[in-house]
Amino acid sequence: MSIIKLMKLGKHIFGVGAMTGISRIFGFIRDMLIARVLGAGRLSDIFFAAFRLPNLFRDLLGEGALSAIFIPMYTDSKHDEKFAKNVFSWLMMILLGLTILFEIFMPLVIWMLAPGFAEEPGKMQLTVTISRIMFFYVIFICGSAFLSAVLNAFSRFLLAAFMPVLLNIMLICALLAAMYFHVGTYALFIMAATVVLSGILQFAILWGRVRHKHFGLHLIVPKWTPKIRSMFGRFGVSIVGSGFYQITIILGTLVASFQSGAVSWLYYADRIVQLPFAMIGLAVGTVLISSISNALAEKNMRSVHIQQNSSMRRSMMLILPCVAGLFVLAEPIIKYLFQYGAWTPQSTHAVAVAIMIQVFVLPAMLISQIYSKTLYATQDVKTPVKTSMVSLGAASVMYLTLFPFVGYLAIPIGVVVSGYLKNFLLGRACRKRGLWSTDKRTLHAVTLFGILAAALGMGLSFVPITSIIWLGAAICGYAVLYLPIAYVIDRKIK
Repeated sequence: MSIIKLMKLGKHIFGVGAMTGISRIFGFIRDMLIARVLGAGRLSDIFFAAFRLPNLFRDLLGEGALSAIFIPMYTDSKHDEKFAKNVFSWLMMILLGLTILFEIFMPLVIWMLAPGFAEEPGKMQLTVTISRIMFFYVIFICGSAFLSAVLNAFSRFLLAAFMPVLLNIMLICALLAAMYFHVGTYALFIMAATVVLSGILQFAILWGRVRHKHFGLHLIVPKWTPKIRSMFGRFGVSIVGSGFYQITIILGTLVASFQSGAVSWLYYADRIVQLPFAMIGLAVGTVLISSISNALAEKNMRSVHIQQNSSMRRSMMLILPCVAGLFVLAEPIIKYLFQYGAWTPQSTHAVAVAIMIQVFVLPAMLISQIYSKTLYATQDVKTPVKTSMVSLGAASVMYLTLFPFVGYLAIPIGVVVSGYLKNFLLGRACRKRGLWSTDKRTLHAVTLFGILAAALGMGLSFVPITSIIWLGAAICGYAVLYLPIAYVIDRKIK
């Protein structure tokens, strides 16, 4: 594989990671404004309950699952336009049918998701109304996910990666308007309409980009072909795995709910830990599935292995300092970001301890991302789903077993153990099929990255941090010291 192609791979990963990071930053701003405008009571309960449904369908029907299954089949068919049109038409027809069903049965759905809302007069009815408005977002965001997959198959990543940023920017504008005009309950209607409008804009922008590139995509009368049957069969398996993940998340929340404050502590800990993974791991997965699918279609296993090793070196070079930095700086990060008003030092310490445990799962999550995208690129859906079910089942057992002894910390411990179990199972599956080969250069580089990150992290622990300015300076100084040395290691190591 040429140096130019490797440079392009790194460029794509950096671009998608940067967009994801920008989206997460705007997401934090959005969350802060939601707390300011809606508070933490009746209105926020309604918004989050209503927003949960389109987010659930986005996770199940859009984004990762759809891309992981469609892109390898699309690449293998040499970018067959008829296949793409057929998939697109089936998807839109299914989404339209689901939307009609949920609009009709929304009162029953909300009662099942939030039965406690019925105890407060008017709360259930308002939630149903907001949910009905917001559910139209499902059609456009899942359609946008498909259009993004088409663009990704042609190695066009940046515009699709920018779309979540657009949603957050529009919601921030809506919240600022609601705050300025003091609209009260009507803020919910403004936010619901903004969510739907953002979906329409995302769909229109991506559709325009696809048409501009002459990919020839448009709606047709859907046909039930062997390839469509195969795709939806794999998609069904993937949805089962995603559904099992959602069940595990719910179980973790239920277990934590038996300890006062634990649900909130774990929410904020997870938000912090997921930030570097979203910027690095998800970016690697998004780019890698397209490039590996192309290499497999050309039956070029040497290219596959080179891309895997290059992705692992570069992603581990970035994730390992995040592990060391978050472990050392967990408490000051939470203190200077959140310890205001009703937030207590006890909550800061509780969240920090959860971060210090959960952060060790990041390397396993990142390597698992490379393993799973490799398997998806070979059109193997069942193996990643099976390993997810086994590892998440193990996490659930640990939640229940350890909670009586260590309380809410059972959840981050379970996350770490299950993460490495999943990593082991996926790696074994790849090696058995000859889909993975780690070269010595990668092993040496990753080892040196780990030593460097740990050494600088120990030095960071002696830096006195007394304000958010000192916190920012410490993080910047850590990066300035680490990155040039790590870059030299990556270039010079043999």
